[in-house]
Amino acid sequence: MSSAVNSSTLPAYPWQRQGFDPPMEFQSFAPVNPVRLPSGDTGWAVTGHRQARALLADPRLSADRLKAQVPAGRMNDPDATVPPGMFILQDPPEHTHYRRMLTGQFTVRRMQKLEPRVEQIVAEQLDALAAAGSPADLVTHFALPVPSLVICELLGVHYEDREHFQQLTKTMLAIDTTKEAGQSASAEIQAFLAGLVAQKRTRPDDAIISGLIQDTDLTDEELTNISVLLLIAGHETTANMLSLGTFALLQNPEQLRLLREKPELMPGAVEELLRYLSIVGSLGLSRLAIGDITIGEVTIRAGQTVLISLPAANRDPALTENPNDLDVSRPRASHVAFGHGIHQCLGQQLARTEMKIGYHHLLRRFPDLALACEPHEVPLRSDMRIYGAHALPVKW
Repeated sequence: MSSAVNSSTLPAYPWQRQGFDPPMEFQSFAPVNPVRLPSGDTGWAVTGHRQARALLADPRLSADRLKAQVPAGRMNDPDATVPPGMFILQDPPEHTHYRRMLTGQFTVRRMQKLEPRVEQIVAEQLDALAAAGSPADLVTHFALPVPSLVICELLGVHYEDREHFQQLTKTMLAIDTTKEAGQSASAEIQAFLAGLVAQKRTRPDDAIISGLIQDTDLTDEELTNISVLLLIAGHETTANMLSLGTFALLQNPEQLRLLREKPELMPGAVEELLRYLSIVGSLGLSRLAIGDITIGEVTIRAGQTVLISLPAANRDPALTENPNDLDVSRPRASHVAFGHGIHQCLGQQLARTEMKIGYHHLLRRFPDLALACEPHEVPLRSDMRIYGAHALPVKW
């Protein structure tokens, strides 16, 4: 199959997830399926696990999504350039340059040293949840504060500023945000972090921003853009995994019971929840083909947009048996919840640590935890680029 298809007859993008599951339209898709983009052009939806891994590692797919169709359906300025330091939108050698610097800050040793502090933060937020009284919103009192506190301390951001940057982040990640509103929120969060970078130059601490200032020759603009990416990714992703993962466990009582009885299953359970939920790339990670790519019987032409669905790839029957079932005792599958290739999530070990500790202590502290509403009443983030729950009412 080549790219020469009549787009008017193709399934139209975007779609919505169905609860914990990928969009139902994907059930009839080939692993690499032509789709009609909002512009009317033909693009490609990738739902197969093997194909997703291959394409995420293919240098002929550019991460410069400013020139591709984006999940909200808007077309960005084809003449726009990626700002310095915005490494998730860059290809080698620029991406390699920044990634190498950041890898030095996210060492295994640093993440291991952080574990006692994560334990303390989790305990404090569970105290706050208990103090709020039953019923309470798990997102407000636990799922959002835990990773927000951790990433603030890791970067050297003042936690009292959290409401400000969380609201700006929400605007930037909303699928229906207008171009003007998105630009305004982006400019505001950049101004906030530019001020922080300036402070760290004169009053350094032992956090990552100061470490980058000391160990590199990055400009203030580069440091600001890197800080934006780390701050947003550092709290949004884990917060939504903590809330949605808890929701999924409450909806699967046998799995919840097994995890309570055998807490040693928690590391594997975290991997299974990541695979099962895959909150990033729900609508497709946008990539731009910069060369012709033949994968199987499909030819993707240079200039076409490729949308890689991590949730669909992680539910591929070729990856694991009964992929639509949550099984906390499942042998670890090679999921792509953190992406794959050179853009694989930089903070994945930190996220795993926060989830492992967070779920463990939540389930131990509240043995009778239950939903405080009907499952269909939980407000899911189908309107956001990172999936999850806007709120999760719980009781105990």
